Amino acid sequence: MPKVYLLLGSNLGNRTLYLQQARESINQRVGSIAHTSKVYETAAWGKTDQPTFLNQVLEVETILSPEEVLQSINAIEQELGRIRQEHWGARVIDIDILFYDDLMQQTQRLTIPHPQLHLRRFTLMPLAEITPDLVHPVLGQSIDVLLESCPDKLEVKVYEEAAP
Repeated sequence: MPKVYLLLGSNLGNRTLYLQQARESINQRVGSIAHTSKVYETAAWGKTDQPTFLNQVLEVETILSPEEVLQSINAIEQELGRIRQEHWGARVIDIDILFYDDLMQQTQRLTIPHPQLHLRRFTLMPLAEITPDLVHPVLGQSIDVLLESCPDKLEVKVYEEAAP
C-alpha cells in the first residue's frame, strides 16, 4: 500500500485542536496513520509577520491516488475553516503532501515531492523524526542529510503545551 507523508500546520485559533481534527479526518478519509511525529513550534516561514506555527508530519498508508489525496486534504482544510487569502498567510490549518512513495510528479495542481521541503527546517525536523533514512527521489539524499544542510535557520522546537 502506498505511503504518503503529510505536513500539518496551524497558526490561528486553537492550533492543537485543529491539528487533532485534521489527524482524525485524515485517518477517516485518506488512510491509516502509520506514524505521527511530535508537534513542533516554529516562527512563520516566508511571510514572517504572523503568529508561530505548530507543525506535525504524518505517514499515512492510503489506497488513494495522489490527486485523490490532494482532493481529500483540500476538503478537510475547507471543512476546518481554512480561507486562502494570501500566499504563506496565517491559517487555521494547512495540509501539504511531502512525498507519495518515491513518486515524482509535476502537474498544474500538484508537485510531488513537495518542491520546497528541503529548504524548510519545520518540515525536515518532524520528517527526520519518523523517517530519517527516507531518500528524496529527486535530490538523492536522505532526510537526515537534507536537514543537516538545510539553509533555513529558524528555530524549530518540540511543542510543550502549557499545563492547565
